[in-house]
Amino acid sequence: MYRNILKLIAVLVALLFAMTACRPPTKKPEPVRTPRMELPKIPAKISRGENKEPVLKVYVVQTGKIENMPLEKYVEGTVAGEIKNYWPIETLKAQAILARTYVLNFVSTKKSKYPGADISTDFEEAQAWNPSNVNSKIKEAVKDTRGIVVAYDGKFINAWFHSHAAGQTALAKEGLNYKEPEPPYIVSVKSNESPSAPANVKHWTATFTKSEVINALKKMGLNINDFKTVKIGAKGASGRTVTFLFDKTPVNAPDFRMAIGSERLKSTMIDEVSYDGSKLVIKGRGFGHGVGMSQWGAYQMAKEGKRAKDILNYYFKGINIVKIWD
Repeated sequence: MYRNILKLIAVLVALLFAMTACRPPTKKPEPVRTPRMELPKIPAKISRGENKEPVLKVYVVQTGKIENMPLEKYVEGTVAGEIKNYWPIETLKAQAILARTYVLNFVSTKKSKYPGADISTDFEEAQAWNPSNVNSKIKEAVKDTRGIVVAYDGKFINAWFHSHAAGQTALAKEGLNYKEPEPPYIVSVKSNESPSAPANVKHWTATFTKSEVINALKKMGLNINDFKTVKIGAKGASGRTVTFLFDKTPVNAPDFRMAIGSERLKSTMIDEVSYDGSKLVIKGRGFGHGVGMSQWGAYQMAKEGKRAKDILNYYFKGINIVKIWD
């Protein structure tokens, strides 16, 4: 009996070995590979070759002529036009990176309204440009960030910025009435604005006559010739007004702001609206559309020791900050 048990054990061991031998070998899992970061491509029409600074055909509004301009020189003028030249150097660097990204995205995706030009110094088309305000600090900021841009998924981002977010930035659809899908790198974040910001940026009151309002509505293509009431309609996640109600007719607030004058109606972070039949009075906070980087928020972050890349990574999510020429 003992021998029979040993034989049975031997048979079972042999069967087990045979079954194991017949199994296909277990595959080791493939290592997870991080995809290579794809650099955005310099538009062919301004490229001078790989790793070289592009040259722009810039329509200079001030002279009425097109100039061939190295891109970094154009960036100096836009930084000087968009931000104070004595601000903290890291704020200026962040602005320079956005300015450089902005022009490359513009040339990649749009066409200048000035024939023969890649872009212009017309702030309504692109960015403000003021070379007379370029100083050593701006030159340093542009030089230290030379060739550096912001990209997402291998493309230049919409490098939006504004003056003062009134404490919270906006999504593009909320602040700009952006028609395309919301960019994944644009988020609404708290913005700690500098207490040094002017009082008339922190809080402001704008007054418009009825005729000014009607003219603005006509610019928007709206046939509203009379109205008895104006109220805040819908608000977005950041607290900005998305629509006004003229009587019961909804009017897009960001579009109305642009039509009536964005320097007067400084933002859509609106606290109070009143209309007495002849004057429209709007009280609000902040300055600009509220999307992307707040300049006064960037000012405060730099004062607190943050670097330009920290600032950009705070206001834009999931981005790559990369150098595409020396």
